[in-house]
This record gives sequence, C-alpha cells and structure tokens, in this order.
Amino acid sequence: MTRFLIRRILQGLLVMWMITVVVFLLFFVGPGANSVARTLAGKSATPAIIAEVKRRLLLDKPLWEQYWHFLWLLLHGNLGYSFYHGQSVNSILVAAFPITLSLVVGASVLWVTMGVLTGVLSAVKARSFADRTFTGLALLFYSMPTFVLGLLFLEVFYYQFTIHGIHAFPGSGFTPLTTNPWLWFRGLVLPWLTLSLVSAATYTRLTRGSMLDVMGDDYIRTARAKGLSERRVIFRHSLRAALTPIVTQFGLDVGILLGGAVITEVVFGMPGLGFTAVQAIVQQDRPVVIGVVLVASAAVVLANIVVDAFYAVLDPRVRLH
Repeated sequence: MTRFLIRRILQGLLVMWMITVVVFLLFFVGPGANSVARTLAGKSATPAIIAEVKRRLLLDKPLWEQYWHFLWLLLHGNLGYSFYHGQSVNSILVAAFPITLSLVVGASVLWVTMGVLTGVLSAVKARSFADRTFTGLALLFYSMPTFVLGLLFLEVFYYQFTIHGIHAFPGSGFTPLTTNPWLWFRGLVLPWLTLSLVSAATYTRLTRGSMLDVMGDDYIRTARAKGLSERRVIFRHSLRAALTPIVTQFGLDVGILLGGAVITEVVFGMPGLGFTAVQAIVQQDRPVVIGVVLVASAAVVLANIVVDAFYAVLDPRVRLH
C-alpha cells in the first residue's frame, strides 16, 4: 500500500513539473524579452512597470535561468505579482479560493448523495416507475446547461420571490462563514443546487449502470444464498464493487471544480477562482491566469492521487499494479 501511494505521488510530482514547463513555454517564451514583459505586465503597463517585470523575472537572462527562477519561486509558494492589481497573485488567490472551496464542498456532498441514492434505487427497481422517473430526470438535468439552470433559479427564487416580498436568497455575492454562518449558507443554497443537480445526473446514470453490471455476478448470488439481508447485499457488496467508476468521476469533478466553477461563479456573482480567472483574461492579467492554471492543475493531480488511494481501499487488487 505504501509503495503504491509513493509511486502515485512521484507520478503526480512529475506531471506537475511537466505542467510548469508547458506554462513557462506558453507565457514566457516569446519573440523577445520586451514583448514578454509587456504581455505579463498587462495592457495598461507603463515603461517603468515593463522594466520592473523584466528585472523581477530575469527576462534578460538565458531561458534556462528564467525557468529555474520561475520554478524556484513556485517551490517557495510564490505565484508571482499582478501589476494590474498592484498585489501578489498569492493574495488574490487566497481571497478567492475559500469561495470556490465552499461552493465545491457543499455541492459535491449534495450531488454524490442524490446521484448515488437515486442510482442505487434505479438499479434495484430496474424498469420500474421509479427507475424511469430518476433516469428521465437525470437525462433532463444532464442536458441542461449550468448557466440556464442557474438563471432559472435566480428568476424564480430571487427575482419572483423578491417582488412578492419574500427575501429568501440573495441574488449574488458571498458572505464568509466566519462573518455570518447563516448568510454564508443562505447565499450558497442556489449555487449548490445548480451545480449539484447538473452533476448528480452523471452519478445517477453511472451508479445505475455499475450496479446492474455487478448485481448478476456469482458472488452476489452466493451472498444471497447465504441468507444475508438484501440491504447488506446491496450496500456492502454490490455498491462497493460498483464504486470504482464513481470514485473516478468524483475525483475528476472535484479536482476540476476546485480550479474554479467558472459558470456557476459568474452567474451568481461569486468572486471565486473561476470568476477571478475570467476577470484576469478580460483584463489581460497574465500572472493571475498563470496562478489559476497552476492551482487548478495541482487540484486535479491531488484529486487523482486521492482517488488512487481509495482504489486501493475499495479493491485490494489495485495495490499490485
């Protein structure tokens, strides 16, 4: 188990190193130091700012020295400096990350709970009215763009409620948990539902298909023949065997969304990583874009390592590979 995890961690570090190389080549290698410095400084940069960018990033040095300096800063947790905002990229992302984390953690709990439970029920009651209902709803939400569902929620639960004197949910913004837990929760309900309903559809179909695949296996029939309760057969044996693709999907979804739930954050005006990335692209604030790309990549790599660890717990045979 330990060797398995060490190997996966080393592979993850290798992937992150390759990502830093790609990011460096995309953003730092250009037709000349001046153009690279002007690009990184932003569209409104003055000659003095451009000169400061060249000095800080060693853009007048050989490429290998520039990359080593870039990598050395990353190893020390320094994601760069935004001349557009006049502050470090670290401070910008530190302010945005808790918002994205609050959104993703709450939504992931909802979509896994809804998706797995409805998927199990659909598999156990295959071809029943409940199965067709859940499958139809899953297809409906899976086909619905996130921004459409978010705008529908805002139209009904914010706009219509507000004009009728019901102030149940805020239309946009984010209240930190430490400031007011109730306002934090109330402001996240609609974004959570938007993200979870769209994502839960995938888990419903994935759980149903995986459960149907394993429920006809010999060991399931043996478990029933031994007199085990149906609940134990379903949740202890069938569901555990069917969890591998679900864990894979969950790790990918959470890893990607930790890099910014772009559409949901923009629709609900939540200044998380996705919202920050969109603003940085519009403002041509390249250091912030680089920071978001690296944080998102690290989140995906970390999520995959955690998924591999769960594989080893769910299926001991994985430890041999």
